[in-house]
Amino acid sequence: MNIAVLLTCFNRKEKTLQALDKLTQAYNTVAEKVSVKIYLTDDGSTDGTGDAVKEKFPNAVILKGNGNLFWAGGMRNSWNKAINSDNYDGYLLLNDDTNVYEDVFDQLMMSNQHSIKKYGKGGIYIGSTRDSENGLLTYGGAKLTHKFWFKYNFLEPNGNFQECELGNANIMFVAADVIKQIGILSKGYIHGVADYDYTLKAVNKNIPVFITPNYCGNCKNDHKEIYTDFSTKKLKERIELLKSPLGLDIKSNLNLMKRHFPFRVPFVILSALLKVILPRVYVKNFRSR
Repeated sequence: MNIAVLLTCFNRKEKTLQALDKLTQAYNTVAEKVSVKIYLTDDGSTDGTGDAVKEKFPNAVILKGNGNLFWAGGMRNSWNKAINSDNYDGYLLLNDDTNVYEDVFDQLMMSNQHSIKKYGKGGIYIGSTRDSENGLLTYGGAKLTHKFWFKYNFLEPNGNFQECELGNANIMFVAADVIKQIGILSKGYIHGVADYDYTLKAVNKNIPVFITPNYCGNCKNDHKEIYTDFSTKKLKERIELLKSPLGLDIKSNLNLMKRHFPFRVPFVILSALLKVILPRVYVKNFRSR
């Protein structure tokens, strides 16, 4: 199997190198049946990440971003380069702060075989991750439980293939069959939720989407809870946070709703106004739902 590994990075040199070290260790266990090519977009790092990766992994393709690609843009950049470089059997989207387990490729190939056997085609396989310190699930696949409130529950790996609708791309394998039907990550997303859009697009096209039977790696959930001190911020700060790709990213979230849950759009707009104008009311009455 010929696989393109896709990453993007920004000023996390040590984490990026560690992630690629773990990937290499995993690859070495299956080198006789898998070939891997790394495509990394360095989105304007100032800590020398791209150069360090090139020095340690000379066969990796290092692409330069302008500093404004963020996660979604960087991943699209890496993916486009891979598609135009070779014919791959699949594409492994990997976060640069994720350390895969040695059996990750076995998990993904087993998932591909399951998909072809059960559905007659390749699909999208989500490798769940957990915190290395407490062993708790951090990222993976989720099932929607309430479409209006956009609520969902993450699936705990249990040794079985479990279908899902939402998937985090910390470890996400996309079979080449999928690209022919829905392309790569959509434009209109800056940082987050591009992976959710992608798996929802796949589900709508009856493309198999499921998590691998077992955990595939470690990744710490280091996202700050934005709403902890949101109501104490000044109006200008709340507006900036609402628009920020690393904050609430209203633009990307509205695009997700328009494309998949259009009935939620008015509510999302109203809730955005409520967050900015009456943050205490929002946090008290809606955030806890």
